Amino acid sequence: MAASSQGAAAVPLRPPQPPLPSGNGSDAGVAAEAGNPKMDVERFRHRVDEYICKADELEQKVNEVVEYYANRKQPNNSKGNSGGKDKDKKKPGNSGSNNSGNKLIDGSRKEAITQHKWARLLMNPVDVKGLGLDDYYEVIKAHGLWYNQNQMEAKDGNGYKNVREIYADVRLVFTNAMTYNDDRSDIHVMAKTLLDKFEEKWLQLLPKVVEEEARQKDEEAQALANMQIAREAGYAKIARDTNSELDELNVHLEELRKLVIQKCRKMSAEEKRKLGVGLSALSPDDLNKALEIFAEDNPNFQTTGDVVDVDMDAQSEITLWKVKFFVKGHWSFKRRTVQARQMTT
Repeated sequence: MAASSQGAAAVPLRPPQPPLPSGNGSDAGVAAEAGNPKMDVERFRHRVDEYICKADELEQKVNEVVEYYANRKQPNNSKGNSGGKDKDKKKPGNSGSNNSGNKLIDGSRKEAITQHKWARLLMNPVDVKGLGLDDYYEVIKAHGLWYNQNQMEAKDGNGYKNVREIYADVRLVFTNAMTYNDDRSDIHVMAKTLLDKFEEKWLQLLPKVVEEEARQKDEEAQALANMQIAREAGYAKIARDTNSELDELNVHLEELRKLVIQKCRKMSAEEKRKLGVGLSALSPDDLNKALEIFAEDNPNFQTTGDVVDVDMDAQSEITLWKVKFFVKGHWSFKRRTVQARQMTT
């Protein structure tokens, strides 16, 4: 047989899986020469089902790896990337780091403020009702040093997140007292005196605060980098393992194909002739794929040139059945496509 391959590119093709024998035995080619043919078919079908399940499992892993690397290439502010999750994961580390900063200002506050003789006036909540301060909440955001202390001692995650929050709230205590009371009142003078002492202490403490903030930032950046490295290493391992499993699955599929084809009877001269006719009717691309199947089992088979001669009698039975299954599958697909188009028109 002479097959034209002009214009057909060499496209590597893994031989398609042979179709399962039909119930009436037509075109099955299964011989009864060894064992029970029906049992052989069931055994092959069972193995095919196992391989399909394995292929589905590997496809999920591949999709997971592809999604990870696709998200990694997106900008940090892209929706759907892992940046938000990473931020959530590093939050627990912040509370521990901020505790050291809280201790700095907590000690400073107690030394400069709470131990002062006037500080006791601001340590407890204002008795708004008892003092008849009807407009207090219209002027002031209720606050006191007692609130600062509770926030610093909070264990439920609702406390202060950083040192500057403590500074702002402590300062608010004094500015509240100054805002609500007349400039000449004792409370105003006391609050201003305490505020000045607190600001003085804060300025002394500020270099340590800045240093602590820089250290925390470095720790968080390093923790995030370590987490990203660990995640990437994990996905890289999944990719390597999945690739190995895919290679192994391909080997098993090829072995199964050979086992199935070995059960096939020898192809008759008439079947070889029909196979040649079917090959000649293929498109250049599909013909090139069929020629690749011939070349797989015969390294000396030439697929180049305008015309390729195929000696059907010189081919192994395995090769002939592989090609027949390919051609049959091709034309079955063509028929289904035509039928689908006819149903939609």
